[in-house]
Amino acid sequence: MSEKPSESPDLRTALDASRQRRRTVWLSIAAVAVVAVIVGVVAIVANLTRSEEPAAAAAEERLSLRIAVSEDSDFQSAIADIAAEKGLDVTWVNVDDWVLPNTELAAGTVDGNAFQHILYLSNFNAQNDEDLTPVFSTLITQWGIFSATLGDTDEIPDGGRIAIPDDPSNGGRALGILASAGLVELSKDAGDFPSVDDVTANPKNLQFVPIAATTIPQQFDDPSLSAVVVGLSYFDPSQGITADKALYLDDSLDEKNLPYINVVASRADNADDPAWKILEEAYADPRAAAALEKEDKGATVLVQVPVETLRTKLADLEKSAAANG
Repeated sequence: MSEKPSESPDLRTALDASRQRRRTVWLSIAAVAVVAVIVGVVAIVANLTRSEEPAAAAAEERLSLRIAVSEDSDFQSAIADIAAEKGLDVTWVNVDDWVLPNTELAAGTVDGNAFQHILYLSNFNAQNDEDLTPVFSTLITQWGIFSATLGDTDEIPDGGRIAIPDDPSNGGRALGILASAGLVELSKDAGDFPSVDDVTANPKNLQFVPIAATTIPQQFDDPSLSAVVVGLSYFDPSQGITADKALYLDDSLDEKNLPYINVVASRADNADDPAWKILEEAYADPRAAAALEKEDKGATVLVQVPVETLRTKLADLEKSAAANG
């Protein structure tokens, strides 16, 4: 397996801050528990002295969100449980698709969605004249080149068939990874959405096989394919595909991968809903990180990128998507 090291100050700083925040929260749990007991006693006394007040007046109004996703997961269940403790009821709406989470959001049938990176979002906005926007960052998925039969990129034969995602954003990412691995070269002006037409050098005469990203893992064992390029988390755990089995593993925290930061998105007119702040806090909870690690075994990592950075990059990507129209 070969892997090209790289540096990424911004994304790595965000990840380090996220990890430090989780450590700080764990160290605070004991103190919070003691304070909670004291507060509880005080609250009981206060309630006894104000028993004439209506119970409804003392109860804080709960908030709620309906969020579209493309699949169910234990990680999402953990997020919902944590949010519920904070006064936010989250309903995940599984639409089992990569288009409907955005169209349902644009139509107003859900409050937000949590399934996509900002490059994919930019393409949807540009093609549909929508203004969906990130409200906070969530995670990034590690991508790489994987093969059921080969042990190194050097073993990929001349004319080898390589499966890549068939959508513009993820297909472009796959081509970029093949370029980073030294298998192809891309035009310097390929932009954020490179296609096979932007391949300027292909020494092995590789054949690119566009397949829906979500189904590539199911075709991983296809003997007609030399390799596939896809996100590590897309594989089912039963397949046993881990990072150390990649022919080439992309550095997910490289600055070039900012477009692939996943986000929770909403409509622009709903982006200031106070419920989003509570949900963001749920994602930052150490229990959420533990649930993600248990589920994905390091295939994805939580990251905290300033929302203005995300929105600025989204605006740039939308211009690229519109130009590629």
